[in-house]
Amino acid sequence: MSARRGSRGSVVLLSGGMDSATCLAIAAQGPGPVDALTVIYGQRHAREVRAARALARRYPVRRHVVLRLPLGGLLASALTDRRRRLPGRAGARGEIPSTYVPARNTILLAVALGYAESHGLDTIVIGANAIDYSGYPDCRPAFLRAFERAARLGTKAGVEGRLRLKVRAPLLRRSKAEIVRWGERLRVPWGLTWSCYAGGRAPCGRCASCRLRARGFAAAGVRDPLVRSR
Repeated sequence: MSARRGSRGSVVLLSGGMDSATCLAIAAQGPGPVDALTVIYGQRHAREVRAARALARRYPVRRHVVLRLPLGGLLASALTDRRRRLPGRAGARGEIPSTYVPARNTILLAVALGYAESHGLDTIVIGANAIDYSGYPDCRPAFLRAFERAARLGTKAGVEGRLRLKVRAPLLRRSKAEIVRWGERLRVPWGLTWSCYAGGRAPCGRCASCRLRARGFAAAGVRDPLVRSR
């Protein structure tokens, strides 16, 4: 699932988190135009959307689309329902945590696919990760391979051979520490990113996403600019 030379361009699913920011930095180095797509699907907070806007302004993004897709009331998840408690750790092996949003990546990839076909872009870039992640089934290699195949079979551009549509997940097999190190080489502005599930002015430091992020920065020996020194 890697881009080939002569690419017609990419659309990056930009959530505003450290993984999608690194993906944007990677895509910006490649051939062809880069567009970014941020979807407001009913998240608990808008903090990550502000982060995505700031990141899109930092990079040579041709067009940043922020799409409102209010599905939160239909998707049962701790990330869309403020009444549910946010977990303080990632799921144990084989356990899918309450922060799983039903079919989220399927929905996001489908929207990105329609956008890519409409604008002649042949690559969808997503920050899915199957190493340091929360156990989500739609972040796994088998799912991404299946979606890529469906994209080629289920689009006019794919069937006619005008676009060899690809799903690129450059961080898929990278640990959080490796992502931080790669991002450092690319000079990703970590201070513009947002990972905390809770939102707010500063990261809570307690939710599973904050803890994964903290472990990654610590293992990489890099200071996270969002965390104030104590």
